[in-house]
Amino acid sequence: MIKNIGGINISTDNFQQMSNFYKNILKLNVHSSKTNWISFEYLDFRLNITTHKMVSNINHDQYRIMINFITDNIDQMYKTLLNKDVEFIRKPEKEKWGGCVATFYDPDRNILQLLQK
Repeated sequence: MIKNIGGINISTDNFQQMSNFYKNILKLNVHSSKTNWISFEYLDFRLNITTHKMVSNINHDQYRIMINFITDNIDQMYKTLLNKDVEFIRKPEKEKWGGCVATFYDPDRNILQLLQK
């Protein structure tokens, strides 16, 4: 039986820019890092950015996976990221389920979302 999700790996050939984005733009907490691998942590969950010999260029199938980040103030986070030149494809909007969602790209054009419940 699976008890939990331990993490997600994002592979890239653009390691410096990707690790900088998650570390310095999104301000995620670094768990550990090496030359071609960085791990961000939240409780028991890890988001890892790494290189892989089978990965090259930006993501051409961005809608395959979306990573959601929970925030208490989506409007403030949206403005903060806009000021850091993060490209949004959806401004914060109220959803039918009661929360708000905003959608943006990381440097490899993976789609990320801000969620406020």
